[in-house]
Amino acid sequence: MADLFGGWHILIVLAIVVLLFGATRLPALARALGQSRNAFKAEMKKGEDAGTAETPAKADSTSATGDSTTTTPKS
Repeated sequence: MADLFGGWHILIVLAIVVLLFGATRLPALARALGQSRNAFKAEMKKGEDAGTAETPAKADSTSATGDSTTTTPKS
């Protein structure tokens, strides 16, 4: 199981990909994949930044009894 993707397996998969998509479309596919990855990373970073910014707001919105289900609406 550890040798699932050995050297020959990767070469065979690459040959099948070239046969299916053609050598002319592969650069466009790689570029689109890279752009998608960059957009995903940027959105994840925005989410992390927003998550750290919301933490104090959630702590302020809890009631004195410790009920954390009530929150203030976002503006």
